[in-house]
Amino acid sequence: MLLAIDCGNTNTVFSIWDGAEFLCTLRTSTHHARTADAYFTWYSTLVKHYGIEADITDVIISSTVPRVVFNLRVFADRFFGCRPLVVGKPECLLPVNPRVDEGTIPGPDRLANAAAAFDRHGGNVVVVDFGTATNFDVVAADGAYVGGIIAPGVNLSLEALHQGAAALPHIDITRPEKVIGTNTVGCIQSGVYWGYSGLIEGLISRVKAEYGMSMKVVGTGGLAPLFDQADVGFDAIEDDLTMHGLTVIHRYNKENSST
Repeated sequence: MLLAIDCGNTNTVFSIWDGAEFLCTLRTSTHHARTADAYFTWYSTLVKHYGIEADITDVIISSTVPRVVFNLRVFADRFFGCRPLVVGKPECLLPVNPRVDEGTIPGPDRLANAAAAFDRHGGNVVVVDFGTATNFDVVAADGAYVGGIIAPGVNLSLEALHQGAAALPHIDITRPEKVIGTNTVGCIQSGVYWGYSGLIEGLISRVKAEYGMSMKVVGTGGLAPLFDQADVGFDAIEDDLTMHGLTVIHRYNKENSST
């Protein structure tokens, strides 16, 4: 079985793939000082809790936090006896290489999103990924990642607003009943929710106009369903898109490995 690990700036996700479906998905906060032993203690406790019997033979890692990769490599080697594939490293092959400016290294999560979008939708796709940042990933007809957009994440913006304005409270993002707020919380919720809705809808429209052809728009990440309520232009919502992309990249490496 395959253990797919996606390490973002805020959370790290572990998913067990049996070749046909994900048996379980586990989530923990990202912490660069977490040791291989600590990862295994957390992982094995939850797997046992859920009653999953998983004989892990392969591990693939996508990480936007380089400092955690070493301990995740040790985790894979020590407890599963395998050398993990790390997306973005030269030894990890991609189904289609990205087409970006020379010297630019796209984030591994964006490469995984591109692989998944092409596998499921056949290319000409915009992926809107809600994480610590809100990423827009443009996937060409042949499956290549060809660029995108990075905007501040919703929760990051809320935290910055709270820290920068002493009189404003920290709130959770939700869809407000009215656009015109009649109290402080309502005003912030409206500004963030409808402001980001306008940002998403506007950027999607500009990407499509610049790209010059019909494109499918896929939302992923924890806040995608919430902003889908604003009718921003999503054709599909897929909460496992990045993890699916890791399985696609792993399969491609298995089929094309020279060893």
